[in-house]
Amino acid sequence: MARLADYFVLVAFGPHPRGSGEGQGQILQRFPEKDWEDNPFPQGIELFCQPSGWQLCPERNPPTFFVAVLTDINSERHYCACLTFWEPVEPTQEGACARDAAARDEEADEGGLGALSPPAPGPPDQLFAPKTLVLVSRLDHVEVFRNSLGLIYTIHVEGLNVGLENVVGNLLTCLIPLAGGSQLDSGEDGVRTISLGAGDRQVIQTPLTDSLPISRCSVALLFRQLGITNVLSLFCAALTEHKVLFLSRSYQRLSDACRGLLALLFPLRYSFTYVPILPAQLLEVLSTPTPFIIGVNAAFQAEAQELLDVIVADLDGGTVTVPECVHIPPLPEPLQSQTHSILSMVLDPELELADLAFPPPTMSISSLKMQDKELRAVFLRLFAQLLQGYRWCLHMVRIHPEPVIRFHKAAFLGQRGLVEDDFLMKVLEGMAFAGFVSERGVPYRPTDLFDELVAHEVARMRADENHPQRVLRHVKELAEQLYKNENPYPAVAMHKVQRPGEASHLRRAPRPFPRLDEGVVQWIVDQAAAKMQGAPPAVKAEKRTTVPSGPPMTAIVERSGGLHGNSARRLEVVRNCISYVFEGKMLEAKKLLPAVLRALKGRAARRCLAQELHLHVQQNRAVLDHQQFDFVVRMMNCCLQDCTSLDEHGIAAALLPLVTAFCRKLSPGVTQFAYSCVQEHVVWSTPQFWEAMFYGDVQTHIRALYLEPAEDRDPFSVCGGSLGWGMGGPGSRSPVPLRQVGEAPPQGDERSALDVASEQRRLWPTLSREKQQELVQKEESTVFSQAIHYANRMSYLLLPLDSSKSRLLRERAGLGELESASNSLVTNSMAGSVAESYDTESGFEDAEACDVAGAVVRFINRFVDKVCTESGVTSDHLKGLHVMVPDIVQMHIETLEAVHRESKRLPPIQKPKLLRPRLLPGEECVLDGLRVYLLPDGREEGAGGPGGGPALLPAEGAVFLTTYRVIFTGMPTDPLVGEQVVVRSFPVAALTKEKRISVQTPVDQLLQDGLQLRSCTFQLLKMAFDEEVGSDSAELFRKQLHKLRYPPDIRGTFALTLGSAHTPGRPPRATKDKGPSFRTLSRNLVKNAKKTIGRQYVTRKKYNPPSWEHRGQPSPEDQEDEISVSEELEPSTLTPSSALKPSDRMTMSSLVERACCRDYQRLGLGTLSSSLSRAKSEPFRISPVNRMYAICRSYPGLLIVPQSIQDNALQRVSRCYRQNRFPVVCWRSGRSKAVLLRSGGLHGKGVVGLFKAQNAPSPGQSQADSSSLEQEKYLQAVVSSMPRYADASGRNTLSGFSSAHMGSHVPSPRARVTTLSNPMAASASRRTAPRGKWGSVRASGRSGGLSTDVGSRLAGVGPPQANGAPPDPGFLRPQRAALYIIGDKAQLKGVRPDPLQQWELVPIEVFEARQVKASFKKLLKACVPGCPATEPGPASFLRSLEDSEWLIQIHKLLQVSVLVVELLDSGSSVLVSLEDGWDITTQVVSLVQLLSDPFYRTLEGFRLLVEKEWLSFGHRFSHRGAHTLAGQSSGFTPVFLQFLDCVHQIHLQFPMEFEFSPFYLKFLGYHHVSRRFRTFLLDSDYERIELGLLYEEKGERRAPQACRSVWEYVERLSKRTPVFYNYMYAPEDAEVLRPYSNVSNLKVWDFYTEETLAEGPPYDWELAQGPPEPPEEERPDGGAPQSRRRVVWPCYDSRPRAQPDAISRLLEEMQRLETELGRPPERWKDAWDRVKAAQRLEGRPDGRGTPSSLLVSSVPHHRRSLGVYLQEGPVGSTLSLSLDSDQSSGSTASSSRQAARRSTSTLYSQFQTAESENRSYEGTLYKKGAFMKPWKARWFVLDKTKHQLRYYDHRVDTECKGVIDLAEVEAVAPGAPTMGAPKTVDEKAFFDVKTTRRVYNFCAQDVPSAQQWVDQIQSCLSDA
Repeated sequence: MARLADYFVLVAFGPHPRGSGEGQGQILQRFPEKDWEDNPFPQGIELFCQPSGWQLCPERNPPTFFVAVLTDINSERHYCACLTFWEPVEPTQEGACARDAAARDEEADEGGLGALSPPAPGPPDQLFAPKTLVLVSRLDHVEVFRNSLGLIYTIHVEGLNVGLENVVGNLLTCLIPLAGGSQLDSGEDGVRTISLGAGDRQVIQTPLTDSLPISRCSVALLFRQLGITNVLSLFCAALTEHKVLFLSRSYQRLSDACRGLLALLFPLRYSFTYVPILPAQLLEVLSTPTPFIIGVNAAFQAEAQELLDVIVADLDGGTVTVPECVHIPPLPEPLQSQTHSILSMVLDPELELADLAFPPPTMSISSLKMQDKELRAVFLRLFAQLLQGYRWCLHMVRIHPEPVIRFHKAAFLGQRGLVEDDFLMKVLEGMAFAGFVSERGVPYRPTDLFDELVAHEVARMRADENHPQRVLRHVKELAEQLYKNENPYPAVAMHKVQRPGEASHLRRAPRPFPRLDEGVVQWIVDQAAAKMQGAPPAVKAEKRTTVPSGPPMTAIVERSGGLHGNSARRLEVVRNCISYVFEGKMLEAKKLLPAVLRALKGRAARRCLAQELHLHVQQNRAVLDHQQFDFVVRMMNCCLQDCTSLDEHGIAAALLPLVTAFCRKLSPGVTQFAYSCVQEHVVWSTPQFWEAMFYGDVQTHIRALYLEPAEDRDPFSVCGGSLGWGMGGPGSRSPVPLRQVGEAPPQGDERSALDVASEQRRLWPTLSREKQQELVQKEESTVFSQAIHYANRMSYLLLPLDSSKSRLLRERAGLGELESASNSLVTNSMAGSVAESYDTESGFEDAEACDVAGAVVRFINRFVDKVCTESGVTSDHLKGLHVMVPDIVQMHIETLEAVHRESKRLPPIQKPKLLRPRLLPGEECVLDGLRVYLLPDGREEGAGGPGGGPALLPAEGAVFLTTYRVIFTGMPTDPLVGEQVVVRSFPVAALTKEKRISVQTPVDQLLQDGLQLRSCTFQLLKMAFDEEVGSDSAELFRKQLHKLRYPPDIRGTFALTLGSAHTPGRPPRATKDKGPSFRTLSRNLVKNAKKTIGRQYVTRKKYNPPSWEHRGQPSPEDQEDEISVSEELEPSTLTPSSALKPSDRMTMSSLVERACCRDYQRLGLGTLSSSLSRAKSEPFRISPVNRMYAICRSYPGLLIVPQSIQDNALQRVSRCYRQNRFPVVCWRSGRSKAVLLRSGGLHGKGVVGLFKAQNAPSPGQSQADSSSLEQEKYLQAVVSSMPRYADASGRNTLSGFSSAHMGSHVPSPRARVTTLSNPMAASASRRTAPRGKWGSVRASGRSGGLSTDVGSRLAGVGPPQANGAPPDPGFLRPQRAALYIIGDKAQLKGVRPDPLQQWELVPIEVFEARQVKASFKKLLKACVPGCPATEPGPASFLRSLEDSEWLIQIHKLLQVSVLVVELLDSGSSVLVSLEDGWDITTQVVSLVQLLSDPFYRTLEGFRLLVEKEWLSFGHRFSHRGAHTLAGQSSGFTPVFLQFLDCVHQIHLQFPMEFEFSPFYLKFLGYHHVSRRFRTFLLDSDYERIELGLLYEEKGERRAPQACRSVWEYVERLSKRTPVFYNYMYAPEDAEVLRPYSNVSNLKVWDFYTEETLAEGPPYDWELAQGPPEPPEEERPDGGAPQSRRRVVWPCYDSRPRAQPDAISRLLEEMQRLETELGRPPERWKDAWDRVKAAQRLEGRPDGRGTPSSLLVSSVPHHRRSLGVYLQEGPVGSTLSLSLDSDQSSGSTASSSRQAARRSTSTLYSQFQTAESENRSYEGTLYKKGAFMKPWKARWFVLDKTKHQLRYYDHRVDTECKGVIDLAEVEAVAPGAPTMGAPKTVDEKAFFDVKTTRRVYNFCAQDVPSAQQWVDQIQSCLSDA
């Protein structure tokens, strides 16, 4: 029996001590006055009576009632029922000041509510104070409380004649039965009728079972208020320990909602802060860090908004707000969706019928109380499904004196198939579940509905899943039971309680609530107590039983074994392999091993392996020979490598006894066990794994204690506890040691540990004290002995074989991090027992062996502490254990030392012999092969990716380091691939990143040191060193690699050491033999060093001067900033008039032979012969001013400058530019005579001015101005050296230009063709136009607003004009500038516009070198990722490609280049002046020349272009390629590679315009970083001369054997093979290319992604052409010819070699036949030229000819110029693309001359070349030219629609060469051959066409075709 009410309290309003308007609660009276012993009075109760604060009120409010819940320190809940009513304030009760304050306060707060409310009785300013009656109880009977307090209030208000003291006394002494009572009696015990002595009668029904919560209607109300989804998310939030806050205006609703949420959580109990109604004064509780469920009045919503991690449920608004930082894991599917649908069926039964045509007339709607129980039933089912089989994962650790139970979480998750599930993981780790285990795990206790459900109904729930009606029926049955539990006797629920009359609260109360007489109440209480003492204590007879375990676990969703569908076959393979191993059939086993290792990825196979191995263990030991041991260990490792740290599937647990059983004898007395070879797995260092194993084993032994010996037939389970894997929950004792947790026991008669425990708990009270003591002692010593056993086991698996190797521990997830107690595995299970702090440890880095021991000891001690305290081991025993552990570890270390020593003596396993790589002539091996495994990186093809193919990687072989390359050669480890040699290599010089890794070797799964080497030739070597490679060898390899990669001096590079006299070690030669100019230069440098101290800051970012290490010891003055190089050289040494010294003359003669000089002559930019005294008519001259590299070190010796500029002025001009790189001409357009200039960027003007002012203190004009004037003069000279702009002829009108030129001098992204109707008028008006107006427009607009817009649009940022029209007609300029300066936005700010409008600034935004570097790094990672992508498929590659922004940079380069091409083509000159003038400037200038001049698209021209623009003009190859030690920090920046990529993009779009093949570009891309050739070494010609590289190749000094120059090599190779030649080369004369530059038009260069594992990179031709494989020779003579087919594997074979294109094949065939015939084979080029010539001579009647003619003729011309990709993609789709080219944004193809020329009619004829309607008849005819002209074959087209006979040069020509109008034809007659006619043609094939103007003579190829032509023309005439 229990008291209905513990305390009755009367709380009234009292003034606040600080005198504010807020009052506070005061306890007037409480009964009983002294606390009950078993239940002290709850403190702070007055806060909860008025949760929003105690306030006076201007009117009488109706009484309110709610129940607050207080939780005491023992987490007992106290229910405080509060009934509040209002009484008028008596003046005596309250001081006047407080009253005034309150009144003012109220007026202010309520806005004068008193005036608005209906008049309250009493004086107008009467205030009312709240008074509260409180009942405090530990029982939850809300209705009884409401009635009882209501009765007391009614007696007071209505003035009934009943003593309040009696009522209160009766209330406090009322006893009611606890839950259920003993229902075996009359059944009336569960119901109690009470009366408080006021003529009232109440029936109290106690619930049947205590454990089930009482919800009344709260759950149903919660669903009504919030809806299904919201309640489900609150449910998940509460279970996963999030903070939940309810808001409502009603207190009763708040407590209902909280009660409802708690009811849903059953059978779990909420154990965190639970405050259904939180008083305002305690709001800071909301910021507590622990989870909670709290209700707060909606008035405090604002405070709730500030909480960042609280889920707020607004009951009145029906919303649940989840903050962004909170993630609520949903229920696992399919439970989530099933629960959702059942809930909707319960809440909205009409939903099912809503669509019926004939809905049933009546619907039985459940009452609210019933609906409430149905909803709870749904959640009860949900828990039964979630926790089904949980009892199979319980471990009975102790039975006596109290049960200790642990739950095996990992096994539960593994069995349920929910390892990945976030929700269940969190629930199982939560406090609620821990309480669930300790409460419900007990085997012998009363059971309730949930136990029944989870044990017996799971199968039914499974079966009902797809039948909603059956599910609903089950829900209703459960609901009935829940309802019956709350209302056991619905019939007797009769209440008779008086209530106050209507609106009684408004009547004037006769008096305030009276003070009760304490004495009377106390007397009643004492009487009752005395009576109770006499009565026997009512003990509640609990009915305890053994809790049923239910069926074994099953997975929530049956995962269909798609992958392992044929698992039976796999298991068979595993079994066979193991039996072969133990029968000694090693060869058979070896064949099966790869298949077994593959099969072991599946769980079933791993379990099967453990079972099979168990069968071969006798008496806990199995001795194997070495081979068997190796096999077993490999299979074990393979099993364990996929185990997670928690070992959900029990694989590690199954193998644990085996690793201590299998062993091999190393020598007499030394045995090596398997555990020393399987330590490298994360599971062994996970404390939770060891705990679960320990508890499992303890359970097995405790169970064995209580079974009678007869029953226990299994000798192992007692003696060698190591065998049982013992997690088998109930029934885990089983002779087959491997049974998954939760599987049913094999025989029915076995009793599980839980059964045994249940039996023992039942008998416990009947045992004597001695017997009890004995049992407790036995259990304790069992646990203790297991702890010792486990300390041993753990030391086996944690101590490495070689204890000097501390690495092992360091890298194992657990130990190293547990040292610093920061490991994520240290969850609450560990944290409690970490007694001392280990943070002070110096990590494992430099730890010695003893420290390894220390770490292991600490790990084991922590484990022992935890498990022993949990399982109740005595403290003495625990101390003993702590003493033992270090000894155990020390002993084990000693044993291991012997094992380690002996294992080193084992004969090594036969490894495959190393394959030596082929080396280049002159390449030497630096380090011989180190055995390594080459592991797969992220490229899928090599590992047999999505394209199929063999798994070539991982491969086993060796890595070699030579003076030139890093080479891996080996064989795939997968024996199924066959004897394929795998080669992967890259030049040492291309290494960009080297990082140490530790990886598992593919064969033994051991953790080994490895290296990952990444190269900028897009190659990656990810290697694991074999165990035989010591760490010192690996370190030596790294050091040597580093030394070769970054030689201290450029002379140490391979290209210079190869075959040369001096070795890298020799000191460099003395500088004596250099020209005298260098010495003077040094002297001047020293002289200037002091003056130029501030020069560094001139440029925008500090310039690192090129490295001069090769000049011997780099003296500090050599490191001076470049700008000051020739600051104060006397002008006399620079003027051309000064006599050339003899040494200079030699230099001059060699300079003339440089590439740039040859090119200048080709372009007509002057020859040197008359350069010193030349005719002034030539606008430009070649100046030798820089021949000694005095003005600018990074420029070539000879420069093209305007004729009018003197050499000494150049010195001053150069100061305005960075690095002294002043503008020089590098190309001139043959057609428009516009020139292209390049220079470095301009110095910031202000800085230069300041600087120069210090140097020149003269009062005259400052030097800064003078040099800036010189600069303007220089630009003026450039402008005036061009064809005059002023007297513009018709060509210079606007007619030929796109609107973009008229608008902003930059083709806008959507340029359209615009022509002005009257060109002459336009030019005339322009000449007369007033200068001033246009000048002002330009001066204001150009360098200001407009130009920035230009730049941003160029950079692709600004929005294009809506229709591509000029931005504003006001800017239509009558004349384009003669010179455009393309500069960086940031630099051009200070430059003032030219006053005469002859040059114009185009500011653009360019990327810097560091951006190129960063972008390239990301591109490397995208193309060659180091590890497999998380999501397979192209998406991740494309995403990382986009992130790299590489293609965007290429797009910008092409865009700027096309812009410059446009400007040059339109006759304006362009100066490109970006950054320092050697990176982006070089890229742009080279691309412009390549696009504008077809010469540079030949092999010779491209070489010249690279030599001129990149080498002579000083692109810093060594600096950008980080060739030496000094450049190491700056890293690799692939500026040249980016240029080659741009060329490749153009090549793709115009495949017929380039003489060289794409392979040529890849070849240069590879060798510009490989350092095999000297061509791309050093940063300028000056450095190359200084090192003697440039001209030493003359005469005897020339080294015979090695190709020094890449060009020489290309030339030699081109003679032998057409690999660099493009067969599709068919150039157009003077074709200017305008490629599309949009990112969508760009393709990823296959140079980045392709590889050939058969032979390594194909760019070292001698190595790539492996030994020939002639299939003919292999077959025996006379045998049937074998198939010539062979498999070509992606990424293994070289496709071009396996399957050459048709022409290469024919050329090879010709050579072979010639060799067979004994003739000297003809060079391929000669044969090809002959074929082409022959093909040109043949008139092509119908396009049939040699294969090449097919190639050329089948591609119509317009496609070539618009960039159709011939190599890939259907032509049609790209054609449609080019059709839109006029509008396509970013394509500048249309804003060109062609575009203007291409009117609609030409477009019409272009795209419908072969259509019937405008080509009625066509073919080849010979036509006699006009007077004295020869006969020529032309392509004629007869067009009936246009009535024309047109002729073209050839069939694919789109430009018509002439038209004969048929309207003018008078007659068509047979003709006669005239002089020069084709000889072979019959006379009758000639005919004449006579027009009104002249007679045309024609000749067809034969008579029939002549006749046909005549007929066609005649019919056309007659039609007309």
